[in-house]
Amino acid sequence: MSTLKIGILGSANIARQFVRDTNSSLQIKVAAIASRSKLRSELFATENEIATAYPSYEELLNDSSIQAIYLPLPNSLHAEWAIKAANAGKHILCEKPLAMNGSEAWNMYEAARKNKVYLLESFPYYFQPQTQKMLSIIKSNKIGHVKSVQSCFGFTLPNPENNIRLNPLLGGGALLDAGSYALSAIRLAMGEAPTHVMAYANWAEFGVDISTVATLFYSEGRKSQLSCAMDAAYFRKATISATQGTIDTEYLNHTSDEIKGDTNGYLTSQLRIRYGTTNSIPFEHISAKTGSGFLFAAETFAKMIQDNDNDLFEFYKKISIDNAATLDALAKSSRLGELVEVKNTTNSNV
Repeated sequence: MSTLKIGILGSANIARQFVRDTNSSLQIKVAAIASRSKLRSELFATENEIATAYPSYEELLNDSSIQAIYLPLPNSLHAEWAIKAANAGKHILCEKPLAMNGSEAWNMYEAARKNKVYLLESFPYYFQPQTQKMLSIIKSNKIGHVKSVQSCFGFTLPNPENNIRLNPLLGGGALLDAGSYALSAIRLAMGEAPTHVMAYANWAEFGVDISTVATLFYSEGRKSQLSCAMDAAYFRKATISATQGTIDTEYLNHTSDEIKGDTNGYLTSQLRIRYGTTNSIPFEHISAKTGSGFLFAAETFAKMIQDNDNDLFEFYKKISIDNAATLDALAKSSRLGELVEVKNTTNSNV
Protein backbone atom coordinates (compact mmCIF):
# COMPACT_ATOMS: atom_id res chain seq x y z
CA MET A 1 0.00 0.00 0.00
CA SER A 2 1.36 3.44 -0.92
CA THR A 3 1.81 6.08 1.78
CA LEU A 4 -0.79 8.88 1.92
CA LYS A 5 0.85 12.29 2.39
CA ILE A 6 -1.21 14.43 4.77
CA GLY A 7 -1.01 18.11 5.63
CA ILE A 8 -2.50 19.57 8.80
CA LEU A 9 -4.42 22.84 8.90
CA GLY A 10 -3.82 24.31 12.35
CA SER A 11 -1.33 23.75 15.13
CA ALA A 12 -3.57 23.23 18.16
CA ASN A 13 -2.86 20.57 20.79
CA ILE A 14 -5.08 18.02 19.06
CA ALA A 15 -2.90 18.33 15.95
CA ARG A 16 0.16 17.59 18.08
CA GLN A 17 -1.53 14.47 19.47
CA PHE A 18 -2.53 13.36 15.97
CA VAL A 19 1.08 13.63 14.77
CA ARG A 20 2.42 11.77 17.79
CA ASP A 21 -0.04 8.90 17.42
CA THR A 22 0.39 8.45 13.67
CA ASN A 23 4.15 8.88 13.30
CA SER A 24 4.74 5.11 13.32
CA SER A 25 2.32 4.46 10.45
CA LEU A 26 3.47 3.15 7.10
CA GLN A 27 0.13 4.05 5.52
CA ILE A 28 0.10 7.78 6.22
CA LYS A 29 2.75 10.44 6.67
CA VAL A 30 2.21 13.94 8.02
CA ALA A 31 4.32 15.87 5.52
CA ALA A 32 3.26 19.48 6.13
CA ILE A 33 1.79 21.77 8.76
CA ALA A 34 0.14 25.16 8.24
CA SER A 35 -0.63 27.89 10.73
CA ARG A 36 -1.62 31.53 10.44
CA SER A 37 1.74 32.33 12.03
CA LYS A 38 5.02 31.51 10.27
CA LEU A 39 6.83 31.24 13.59
CA ARG A 40 4.19 28.94 15.06
CA SER A 41 4.13 26.62 12.06
CA GLU A 42 7.92 26.41 11.91
CA LEU A 43 8.16 25.70 15.63
CA PHE A 44 5.46 23.02 15.35
CA ALA A 45 7.26 21.43 12.40
CA THR A 46 10.58 21.38 14.24
CA GLU A 47 9.14 19.95 17.44
CA ASN A 48 7.19 17.26 15.59
CA GLU A 49 9.72 16.44 12.85
CA ILE A 50 7.49 17.55 9.97
CA ALA A 51 9.29 18.32 6.73
CA THR A 52 7.41 21.42 5.59
CA ALA A 53 5.88 24.37 7.44
CA TYR A 54 3.58 26.93 5.80
CA PRO A 55 2.62 30.35 7.20
CA SER A 56 -0.91 30.09 5.77
CA TYR A 57 -3.52 27.42 5.10
CA GLU A 58 -3.75 28.50 1.46
CA GLU A 59 -0.09 27.75 0.82
CA LEU A 60 -0.44 24.23 2.13
CA LEU A 61 -3.48 23.62 -0.07
CA ASN A 62 -1.43 24.76 -3.07
CA ASP A 63 1.21 22.08 -2.40
CA SER A 64 0.59 19.48 -5.11
CA SER A 65 2.53 16.81 -3.21
CA ILE A 66 -0.04 16.81 -0.38
CA GLN A 67 -2.86 14.37 -1.12
CA ALA A 68 -5.07 14.89 1.91
CA ILE A 69 -5.55 17.16 4.90
CA TYR A 70 -6.39 16.61 8.54
CA LEU A 71 -8.71 19.41 9.71
CA PRO A 72 -8.67 20.04 13.49
CA LEU A 73 -9.64 23.73 13.37
CA PRO A 74 -12.49 25.16 15.54
CA ASN A 75 -15.96 23.96 14.57
CA SER A 76 -16.85 27.28 12.94
CA LEU A 77 -14.02 26.86 10.40
CA HIS A 78 -14.68 23.28 9.32
CA ALA A 79 -16.98 24.05 6.40
CA GLU A 80 -14.88 26.90 4.98
CA TRP A 81 -11.61 24.97 4.94
CA ALA A 82 -13.04 21.59 4.02
CA ILE A 83 -14.62 23.18 0.94
CA LYS A 84 -11.39 25.00 0.07
CA ALA A 85 -9.44 21.76 0.50
CA ALA A 86 -11.89 19.90 -1.73
CA ASN A 87 -11.58 22.62 -4.37
CA ALA A 88 -7.81 22.14 -4.17
CA GLY A 89 -8.23 18.44 -4.88
CA LYS A 90 -7.41 17.22 -1.37
CA HIS A 91 -9.15 14.44 0.52
CA ILE A 92 -10.34 15.60 3.95
CA LEU A 93 -10.26 13.92 7.35
CA CYS A 94 -12.28 16.36 9.47
CA GLU A 95 -12.54 16.48 13.24
CA LYS A 96 -15.97 16.19 14.80
CA PRO A 97 -18.49 17.70 14.69
CA LEU A 98 -18.31 17.87 10.92
CA ALA A 99 -20.11 21.21 10.69
CA MET A 100 -21.98 23.88 12.61
CA ASN A 101 -25.27 22.80 11.03
CA GLY A 102 -26.85 20.53 8.47
CA SER A 103 -26.62 23.05 5.64
CA GLU A 104 -22.86 23.32 6.07
CA ALA A 105 -22.53 19.54 6.11
CA TRP A 106 -24.42 19.21 2.82
CA ASN A 107 -22.25 21.91 1.23
CA MET A 108 -19.07 20.17 2.36
CA TYR A 109 -20.12 16.85 0.86
CA GLU A 110 -21.25 18.55 -2.34
CA ALA A 111 -17.81 20.17 -2.71
CA ALA A 112 -16.18 16.79 -2.16
CA ARG A 113 -18.45 15.19 -4.78
CA LYS A 114 -17.79 17.88 -7.39
CA ASN A 115 -14.03 17.62 -6.92
CA LYS A 116 -13.99 13.80 -6.75
CA VAL A 117 -12.36 13.68 -3.32
CA TYR A 118 -13.39 11.96 -0.11
CA LEU A 119 -14.57 13.67 3.08
CA LEU A 120 -14.65 11.70 6.32
CA GLU A 121 -15.78 12.91 9.75
CA SER A 122 -13.35 11.65 12.38
CA PHE A 123 -14.87 10.37 15.57
CA PRO A 124 -11.76 8.36 16.53
CA TYR A 125 -13.74 5.71 18.42
CA TYR A 126 -15.62 4.86 15.19
CA PHE A 127 -12.48 3.17 13.92
CA GLN A 128 -11.49 1.35 17.09
CA PRO A 129 -11.53 -2.45 16.56
CA GLN A 130 -13.78 -2.60 19.63
CA THR A 131 -16.43 -0.46 17.92
CA GLN A 132 -16.17 -2.50 14.74
CA LYS A 133 -16.82 -5.68 16.76
CA MET A 134 -19.84 -4.05 18.38
CA LEU A 135 -21.27 -3.03 15.01
CA SER A 136 -20.68 -6.53 13.66
CA ILE A 137 -22.65 -8.01 16.56
CA ILE A 138 -25.55 -5.58 16.03
CA LYS A 139 -25.58 -6.26 12.29
CA SER A 140 -25.51 -10.04 12.86
CA ASN A 141 -28.86 -9.81 14.71
CA LYS A 142 -27.41 -11.87 17.59
CA ILE A 143 -29.04 -9.51 20.08
CA GLY A 144 -32.15 -8.99 17.99
CA HIS A 145 -33.60 -5.60 17.05
CA VAL A 146 -32.19 -2.51 18.79
CA LYS A 147 -34.99 -0.78 20.69
CA SER A 148 -33.22 2.05 22.50
CA VAL A 149 -29.86 3.60 23.40
CA GLN A 150 -28.94 5.62 26.47
CA SER A 151 -25.76 7.53 25.67
CA CYS A 152 -23.87 10.09 27.74
CA PHE A 153 -20.63 12.04 27.67
CA GLY A 154 -19.44 14.84 29.91
CA PHE A 155 -16.45 16.40 31.60
CA THR A 156 -15.28 19.38 33.60
CA LEU A 157 -14.28 22.17 31.25
CA PRO A 158 -10.61 23.14 31.64
CA ASN A 159 -9.68 26.85 31.71
CA PRO A 160 -13.25 28.12 31.27
CA GLU A 161 -12.15 31.74 31.22
CA ASN A 162 -10.58 31.38 27.74
CA ASN A 163 -11.79 28.02 26.43
CA ILE A 164 -13.18 28.08 22.86
CA ARG A 165 -15.85 25.58 23.94
CA LEU A 166 -17.66 28.50 25.58
CA ASN A 167 -17.52 30.72 22.50
CA PRO A 168 -20.77 30.53 20.49
CA LEU A 169 -19.11 32.09 17.43
CA LEU A 170 -16.63 29.19 17.30
CA GLY A 171 -19.26 26.47 17.66
CA GLY A 172 -19.02 26.08 21.41
CA GLY A 173 -21.41 24.40 23.80
CA ALA A 174 -21.87 20.98 25.34
CA LEU A 175 -24.17 19.74 22.58
CA LEU A 176 -21.77 20.28 19.67
CA ASP A 177 -18.78 19.11 21.70
CA ALA A 178 -19.64 16.22 24.02
CA GLY A 179 -23.19 15.82 22.73
CA SER A 180 -22.03 15.09 19.18
CA TYR A 181 -20.19 12.08 20.59
CA ALA A 182 -23.16 10.81 22.55
CA LEU A 183 -25.41 11.29 19.51
CA SER A 184 -22.96 9.54 17.20
CA ALA A 185 -23.03 6.43 19.39
CA ILE A 186 -26.83 6.47 19.31
CA ARG A 187 -26.86 6.82 15.52
CA LEU A 188 -24.42 3.92 15.05
CA ALA A 189 -26.58 1.59 17.14
CA MET A 190 -30.04 2.74 16.05
CA GLY A 191 -29.14 2.68 12.35
CA GLU A 192 -31.18 5.74 11.41
CA ALA A 193 -31.90 9.33 12.40
CA PRO A 194 -34.77 10.10 14.78
CA THR A 195 -37.96 11.63 13.44
CA HIS A 196 -38.39 14.09 16.35
CA VAL A 197 -36.42 15.26 19.39
CA MET A 198 -37.11 16.99 22.68
CA ALA A 199 -34.13 18.66 24.38
CA TYR A 200 -33.56 20.62 27.59
CA ALA A 201 -30.45 22.70 28.24
CA ASN A 202 -28.79 24.66 31.02
CA TRP A 203 -27.20 27.80 29.62
CA ALA A 204 -23.88 29.41 30.46
CA GLU A 205 -23.57 33.19 30.66
CA PHE A 206 -21.63 33.10 27.37
CA GLY A 207 -24.71 31.99 25.42
CA VAL A 208 -23.86 28.31 24.95
CA ASP A 209 -25.38 25.27 26.62
CA ILE A 210 -23.27 23.98 29.51
CA SER A 211 -25.33 20.78 29.64
CA THR A 212 -28.14 19.22 27.62
CA VAL A 213 -30.38 16.19 27.98
CA ALA A 214 -32.73 14.93 25.28
CA THR A 215 -35.13 12.24 24.20
CA LEU A 216 -35.01 11.10 20.58
CA PHE A 217 -38.07 9.55 18.92
CA TYR A 218 -37.82 7.00 16.09
CA SER A 219 -39.99 4.99 13.77
CA GLU A 220 -41.70 1.92 15.21
CA GLY A 221 -42.04 3.66 18.58
CA ARG A 222 -38.35 3.35 19.41
CA LYS A 223 -36.74 5.97 21.67
CA SER A 224 -33.26 6.94 22.84
CA GLN A 225 -31.86 9.30 25.44
CA LEU A 226 -28.82 11.57 25.34
CA SER A 227 -27.03 13.57 28.00
CA CYS A 228 -23.93 15.75 27.77
CA ALA A 229 -22.23 18.28 30.00
CA MET A 230 -19.18 20.45 30.46
CA ASP A 231 -19.71 21.07 34.20
CA ALA A 232 -19.48 17.58 35.68
CA ALA A 233 -16.92 14.93 36.52
CA TYR A 234 -15.94 12.82 33.51
CA PHE A 235 -18.56 10.32 32.36
CA ARG A 236 -18.87 8.40 29.10
CA LYS A 237 -21.01 5.35 28.44
CA ALA A 238 -23.71 3.93 26.19
CA THR A 239 -26.20 1.14 26.89
CA ILE A 240 -27.81 -0.45 23.86
CA SER A 241 -31.04 -2.34 24.57
CA ALA A 242 -32.29 -4.85 22.02
CA THR A 243 -34.98 -7.49 21.90
CA GLN A 244 -32.57 -10.36 22.61
CA GLY A 245 -29.65 -8.75 24.38
CA THR A 246 -27.87 -5.74 25.84
CA ILE A 247 -24.56 -3.99 25.12
CA ASP A 248 -22.61 -1.73 27.48
CA THR A 249 -19.76 0.31 26.00
CA GLU A 250 -17.56 3.25 26.98
CA TYR A 251 -16.81 3.94 23.29
CA LEU A 252 -13.43 5.52 24.09
CA ASN A 253 -11.44 7.31 21.41
CA HIS A 254 -8.15 5.80 22.51
CA THR A 255 -7.62 2.48 24.26
CA SER A 256 -4.89 0.60 26.07
CA ASP A 257 -4.24 -2.79 27.64
CA GLU A 258 -2.95 -1.03 30.75
CA ILE A 259 -5.66 -0.78 33.43
CA LYS A 260 -3.92 2.14 35.13
CA GLY A 261 -3.25 3.84 31.78
CA ASP A 262 -0.31 3.84 29.40
CA THR A 263 2.29 6.57 28.90
CA ASN A 264 -0.21 8.61 26.85
CA GLY A 265 -2.90 8.31 29.51
CA TYR A 266 -4.99 5.93 27.40
CA LEU A 267 -7.09 3.50 29.47
CA THR A 268 -8.79 0.16 28.99
CA SER A 269 -12.25 0.45 27.43
CA GLN A 270 -15.25 -1.64 28.42
CA LEU A 271 -17.36 -3.51 25.90
CA ARG A 272 -19.62 -6.17 27.36
CA ILE A 273 -22.61 -7.99 25.93
CA ARG A 274 -25.45 -10.00 27.44
CA TYR A 275 -26.95 -12.48 25.00
CA GLY A 276 -30.44 -13.05 26.34
CA THR A 277 -33.32 -11.35 28.10
CA THR A 278 -32.94 -12.21 31.82
CA ASN A 279 -30.70 -10.77 34.51
CA SER A 280 -29.41 -14.25 35.40
CA ILE A 281 -27.36 -14.33 32.19
CA PRO A 282 -23.85 -12.94 32.78
CA PHE A 283 -22.30 -10.31 30.57
CA GLU A 284 -19.50 -11.39 28.25
CA HIS A 285 -16.50 -9.08 28.04
CA ILE A 286 -15.40 -8.55 24.43
CA SER A 287 -11.69 -7.96 23.84
CA ALA A 288 -10.20 -6.20 20.84
CA LYS A 289 -6.94 -4.72 19.63
CA THR A 290 -6.17 -1.46 21.43
CA GLY A 291 -4.46 1.75 20.38
CA SER A 292 -4.92 5.36 19.34
CA GLY A 293 -8.17 6.20 17.62
CA PHE A 294 -6.27 8.83 15.64
CA LEU A 295 -4.08 6.10 14.18
CA PHE A 296 -6.99 3.76 13.46
CA ALA A 297 -8.96 6.61 11.84
CA ALA A 298 -6.06 7.85 9.70
CA GLU A 299 -5.15 4.38 8.45
CA THR A 300 -8.78 3.54 7.70
CA PHE A 301 -9.05 6.84 5.81
CA ALA A 302 -5.90 6.03 3.80
CA LYS A 303 -7.12 2.54 2.95
CA MET A 304 -10.54 3.84 1.86
CA ILE A 305 -8.80 6.24 -0.53
CA GLN A 306 -6.37 3.58 -1.76
CA ASP A 307 -9.23 1.13 -2.41
CA ASN A 308 -11.56 3.82 -3.79
CA ASP A 309 -14.09 2.45 -1.30
CA ASN A 310 -17.16 4.53 -2.21
CA ASP A 311 -19.52 2.26 -0.28
CA LEU A 312 -17.72 2.82 3.03
CA PHE A 313 -17.45 6.56 2.48
CA GLU A 314 -21.19 6.66 1.71
CA PHE A 315 -21.87 4.69 4.90
CA TYR A 316 -20.12 7.32 7.02
CA LYS A 317 -21.53 10.19 4.95
CA LYS A 318 -25.10 9.09 5.70
CA ILE A 319 -24.30 8.93 9.40
CA SER A 320 -22.69 12.39 9.37
CA ILE A 321 -25.61 13.97 7.50
CA ASP A 322 -28.07 12.38 9.93
CA ASN A 323 -26.04 13.58 12.92
CA ALA A 324 -25.83 17.15 11.60
CA ALA A 325 -29.60 17.30 11.01
CA THR A 326 -30.28 15.83 14.45
CA LEU A 327 -27.94 18.31 16.17
CA ASP A 328 -29.84 21.11 14.40
CA ALA A 329 -33.12 19.82 15.76
CA LEU A 330 -31.72 19.30 19.27
CA ALA A 331 -30.37 22.86 19.38
CA LYS A 332 -33.69 24.26 18.17
CA SER A 333 -35.68 22.18 20.66
CA SER A 334 -33.50 23.24 23.59
CA ARG A 335 -34.10 26.92 22.79
CA LEU A 336 -37.81 26.66 22.01
CA GLY A 337 -38.67 24.15 24.73
CA GLU A 338 -40.78 22.07 22.38
CA LEU A 339 -40.75 18.92 20.27
CA VAL A 340 -38.92 19.47 16.97
CA GLU A 341 -38.96 17.44 13.77
CA VAL A 342 -35.62 16.23 12.37
CA LYS A 343 -35.40 17.35 8.75
CA ASN A 344 -33.08 16.94 5.76
CA THR A 345 -31.61 13.55 6.67
CA THR A 346 -30.86 10.61 4.44
CA ASN A 347 -33.73 8.64 6.02
CA SER A 348 -31.99 5.35 5.32
CA ASN A 349 -30.97 2.44 7.49
CA VAL A 350 -27.23 1.66 7.33
